[in-house]
Amino acid sequence: MFGLDPTLTTLLIICLFSACAFEFINGFHDTANAVATVIYTNSLKPWVAVIWSAIWNSVGVFAGGITVAMGISYLIPSEMLADQNIYHSVALIMSLLLTAIIWNLGTWYFGIPCSSSHTLVGSILGVGLAYSLIAEKSGNYVNWSKAGDIGLSLLISPLIGFSLSIFLMYVLRVFVRNKAIFRAPKTNDPPPFWIRMILLLTCTGVSYSHGSNDGQKGVGLVMLILIAIVPSYFAINLDVDLSKIKYEMHNVTSIIDKTMSSKLIKEDSLEVAKIQLIANKVNSKITYKPLDSLSNAEKFEIKSEVTKLAKEIEIVRASKTIPISIQDKINLKESIKSVKTITEYSPVWVILMISLSLGLGTMIGWKRIVTTIGEKIGKQHLNYAQGASSELVAAGTIGLATAFGLPVSTTQVLSSGIAGSMVASKGIKNLQAGTIRNIAIAWALTLPVTIILAGALFLLFRKMAG
Repeated sequence: MFGLDPTLTTLLIICLFSACAFEFINGFHDTANAVATVIYTNSLKPWVAVIWSAIWNSVGVFAGGITVAMGISYLIPSEMLADQNIYHSVALIMSLLLTAIIWNLGTWYFGIPCSSSHTLVGSILGVGLAYSLIAEKSGNYVNWSKAGDIGLSLLISPLIGFSLSIFLMYVLRVFVRNKAIFRAPKTNDPPPFWIRMILLLTCTGVSYSHGSNDGQKGVGLVMLILIAIVPSYFAINLDVDLSKIKYEMHNVTSIIDKTMSSKLIKEDSLEVAKIQLIANKVNSKITYKPLDSLSNAEKFEIKSEVTKLAKEIEIVRASKTIPISIQDKINLKESIKSVKTITEYSPVWVILMISLSLGLGTMIGWKRIVTTIGEKIGKQHLNYAQGASSELVAAGTIGLATAFGLPVSTTQVLSSGIAGSMVASKGIKNLQAGTIRNIAIAWALTLPVTIILAGALFLLFRKMAG
């Protein structure tokens, strides 16, 4: 497979299987976030709800794009993936995968809603920090800028879920005259048809948004595996339209050259000059050779330089002092978007594999977390309005995060939304302190535990690899 010897082929298959296992666990770990409300309000039978959620999770993976996936992959600098010893790359991948799987399974077993995003980010940070301890060259082996953006989104999103659910419950009480939506189901009979339709739509929205965001994390993981173990095939997109890339790079250099030659440029000229230098490096790599004839080192260099180019262009576009027209800013944005297709991509088979793993996982193991979400966050039975408001807020928050390419925790957003809806009904006393404490402890421990475990496993596996 991909020209690898039998040992590396076996390791590649194990790594890909582990990535699918992570996404499978993610499916049954997070399914409760979408189906708890429709199950506990008797809107859908449990297995109907779970199968319906699985379908929309899978659809979300396909329709969500790869922006979040690339955000995950950028947490590890290209230098770490460009190790000439492929066994070192396998050690890196297996340590973060095993850590993510162990923590997800552990929290699932104890019925504690926990963030798969937090888990994965902590695992990646762990291997990056551990690598910095043994790297031959000093450097920054964690993309702290991207980690900061992701960390901020993971921190703010539960607060948004909690606050917006309280607000939405208030709006419903003011404007909805039919108070049936505020009653909890007393029997096994389904609610009125219009309430069932609302809850079905919100369940669908959370399932779809979960697939479009969490599913991309699995895609990002698989791409890390492929880039690390078979870089000659996957470090860059060999199927990209190279003539289009060259055309767009020509547009970039033309705009930058025009800007540098402007008599008005005084400040930030070094930023523009930096883009010139990076663009020249990229052009020199893609001009004279077919992409598949480049060495692995050259492919990783293109990957690294295109990432730097995109970052520098955003700085120039945001500048208030560089004399560049609005139209040129727009053209730069469109051109670099096309250029990035050489590094930001995923084969269809990868998306399909993750989509199936997430969908199948959704149909298994959901009961533990459903019980926590439906019964143990608030002291009262989940009513129709609480279920609908928390899921509507969750779907919207996750969808917005996906649009900005930021991974968020479906678990955290929805559980905080349910907590908010409970508070909106009877105040803070309506929350079960024990469950909230357990969720908070899991939230606080996830990063330090996964960082330490992933780092320790990486150092162990790296030593075994020689």
